[in-house]
Amino acid sequence: MRARLVALINGANSDAAIRAVVLTGAGTRAFCAGQDLNEGRTFDGARAEEWIEEWRRLYGALRRFEKPMIMALNGLAAGSAFQTALLGDIRVGHAGSRMGQPEINSGMVSATGFWIMREMLGLSRAIEMVLTGRLASAEECHRLGLLHHLVEPEEVLPKAMAIAAELAAKPPLAFKLNKQRFCAATQASFDETMEAARLLHRQAFDAGEPQRVMGEFLNKSR
Repeated sequence: MRARLVALINGANSDAAIRAVVLTGAGTRAFCAGQDLNEGRTFDGARAEEWIEEWRRLYGALRRFEKPMIMALNGLAAGSAFQTALLGDIRVGHAGSRMGQPEINSGMVSATGFWIMREMLGLSRAIEMVLTGRLASAEECHRLGLLHHLVEPEEVLPKAMAIAAELAAKPPLAFKLNKQRFCAATQASFDETMEAARLLHRQAFDAGEPQRVMGEFLNKSR
């Protein structure tokens, strides 16, 4: 799915007929619940490094997208999905659109999540959310600016589409240059974060703690 998203995002970026993109989840339960623990529990240190490179490609594609990217949060956005949502331009959700960074509860380091939250919220809130692994309510997310619009569930996608149409009507070169500047202004810290994530996840998965904690959680869930 990561690779497919990269291909779709890059394709939309280069297609002159596409003026905006809305990204949402299937069904009504979640935008995305985050990392598949059944995948992560099989990793070793080398695979964890490859995994971070896959996220570097996806996050890089989102950051370099030069057209409107609206996130329609039809439910929960946790972990890597929370990070993906925060890399969009505008986020629309409803009362059930909880968001958070629960990696620590699965024995995983939140290297990229910490960086994105620090950019959005500041150091203090980023530390608190990383270390607690809690999911914030939609109301809190709206108050903090993680959600820009809070609407009824059936209005999430129509509202996102309306915002996409509004932004698509902006002068395209000015929009593109603004987004290029947003990306350039944070590129050095993004690169440093991805390198740190590669090393930290290698260390954690070589030690075996994430695999053990994920396995324990999955066994309890059966």
